[in-house]
Amino acid sequence: MRIAVLDHDRSQADLICQVLTAAGHSCQSYDSGKELLAHLRKDSADMLILDWLVSDMNAVEVLRRAREKMPAHTPIMFMTTSSGEDDIVAGVAAGASDYMIKPLRRGELLARVQAMLRRAYPSQNGAEQLQFGPYVFETRPGRLLMEGEVIDVTHKEFYLALLFFRNIGRPLSRAYIHEAVWIRETAVPSRTMDTHVSRVRNKLQLKPENGFRLVPVYSYGYRLEKLGTPGTQ
Repeated sequence: MRIAVLDHDRSQADLICQVLTAAGHSCQSYDSGKELLAHLRKDSADMLILDWLVSDMNAVEVLRRAREKMPAHTPIMFMTTSSGEDDIVAGVAAGASDYMIKPLRRGELLARVQAMLRRAYPSQNGAEQLQFGPYVFETRPGRLLMEGEVIDVTHKEFYLALLFFRNIGRPLSRAYIHEAVWIRETAVPSRTMDTHVSRVRNKLQLKPENGFRLVPVYSYGYRLEKLGTPGTQ
């Protein structure tokens, strides 16, 4: 899905796009309301994520004008640093579908975005298949196959494995893995994550002969590496 992000804070916009791109979406960020609206005059987006503190325009005006240029079902989520009722009511009244309060949590952001997209585009919610070498992930039923055979994994093991495969070659920190897989669970012991990673490694047989290797990154997290064609040097 194509997601447009408006945030005057470049680091915040980069973080949002990093999370969404890792989940398979196309993400484009904008620094100003005028820049975003100019884009929407020429092209479309499947979803908008808007910062309430727009630097060059009133946020309500940006939201209303964006809504005028898009199909009614297009989800729009706004972000605010305040939990005050006035901002939330104003945003929803201007056409927002949902809101999040900063600071953003990666896991919650992704969960909310995915839920909004499923509601807005039900016809695209079939059993998406993602294939990486001998591994096939069927995202809707949460089923994982290796060379056509179903692998018995738990819900968290499935999404942990998918997270690694969507980020092949990229070191993932423990904090990032925690936010993406455990989401709202705040107290997850380090050994719990290590146990899940070990189970994923063993159940998926992530070893050189199968073309992949899941390795720890010292004092940081883990990285899934794609090796040469199995059976070759």
